[in-house]
Amino acid sequence: MNIEALYQIYSRNFLVTTDTRAIKRGAIFFSLKGDHFNGNTFAEIAIEKGAKYAVIDDINYQIEGKTILVNNVLQTLQKLANYHRKQLNIPIIGITGSNGKTTTKELILAVLETQFKTQATKGNLNNHIGVPLTLLSFTNKTEIGIVEMGANHQKEIEFLSSICEPDIGYITNFGKAHLEGFGGIEGVIKGKSELYTYLKNNNKLALIDSQDAKQLELTNTIERILLDTSITISSTQPLLALNYKNEIITTQLIGVYNLNNLKAAIAIGVYFNITKKNIIRGIHNYQPTNNRSQIIKTKSNTIVMDAYNANPSSTQLALENLNEVEHKNKIAILGDMFELGTVSEKEHQGIVDLCDTLSINRCIFIGKHYSKTSAAEKYLTVESFKDSMNVTPLEKSYILIKGSRGMFLEQLLEDIN
Repeated sequence: MNIEALYQIYSRNFLVTTDTRAIKRGAIFFSLKGDHFNGNTFAEIAIEKGAKYAVIDDINYQIEGKTILVNNVLQTLQKLANYHRKQLNIPIIGITGSNGKTTTKELILAVLETQFKTQATKGNLNNHIGVPLTLLSFTNKTEIGIVEMGANHQKEIEFLSSICEPDIGYITNFGKAHLEGFGGIEGVIKGKSELYTYLKNNNKLALIDSQDAKQLELTNTIERILLDTSITISSTQPLLALNYKNEIITTQLIGVYNLNNLKAAIAIGVYFNITKKNIIRGIHNYQPTNNRSQIIKTKSNTIVMDAYNANPSSTQLALENLNEVEHKNKIAILGDMFELGTVSEKEHQGIVDLCDTLSINRCIFIGKHYSKTSAAEKYLTVESFKDSMNVTPLEKSYILIKGSRGMFLEQLLEDIN
């Protein structure tokens, strides 16, 4: 079956899935393969649960009238997503960068959806599977799409851009993330800038920070939208507030590092003629979730839960923000940072050294990488630190919890009162 014919089936319901646990009646199930599973084996289950068809690439799992046999299920999913993107004929905003992608995406969504039917990447569906699924979640009622694109090696952003074909591209920043895959910070810049190459080659727009010399240099031949430099911070305590066109915007965010994320949302709002009132309303109502700079109040403590991801750049920013917080007892609980390759030892020690220079009462380091540093208080596992909290509970403190997702630092919430 060719893509055009498959698209006719898909467009009846605009429903696809790769997970039999999330089947909706009438959906098309794509039987993806992984390192440890063969999605073809789930085709029959998907049909039984209500999928209209299952796309397979192994003839041994064919079900007459219910399966669609292709050469490669993943490539078919990607081609269908790109075909759908072309039929949509709507503006799509593509976002990548080392830090702040998801928060920026959600802020832009919060602003745009005040006036438009806007859809965006859900969660972290930002890779070679997630981007196609995001595009295929957009329907003929969607007016603007926002697609987050993640990468940990060269050519990935190039490929994802070719699938989603963004009209506006935004790189939040170039930071020390996925250094192992990119081969250092210069590799990060080169990899993320593949978005700029797409924009240039297709005469599209780049949203950039005019105060970032590297981004100015890389986009000097691209038509640009610039972040508004007149927007300033009016307060950081307890939450971030902005001065915007002689009005104060109160937010539910912490940290000056969110300033550019907010500026990006405002710039996109202005570009799409969102009213000033709605821009302010959208930003004010946005509430961070999913362990991304969430403020959690317990009986005795205030917790900044920022344990969805961590790299040297984002950890430094989080610590500098904690340093500025006005509180008698500030605690940082830091988990290992992953995917740093040969510079892992240096970068983890660098964070320990940074903590020694800041006004933070107690810094606690967890994980095998931090255990190799000179940190005064370190634990090999989350469980061993939890045991220590049973003896000495954390009380009346302002606590930052920051670490890579694979550290599962959210487990600490069970033991902090």
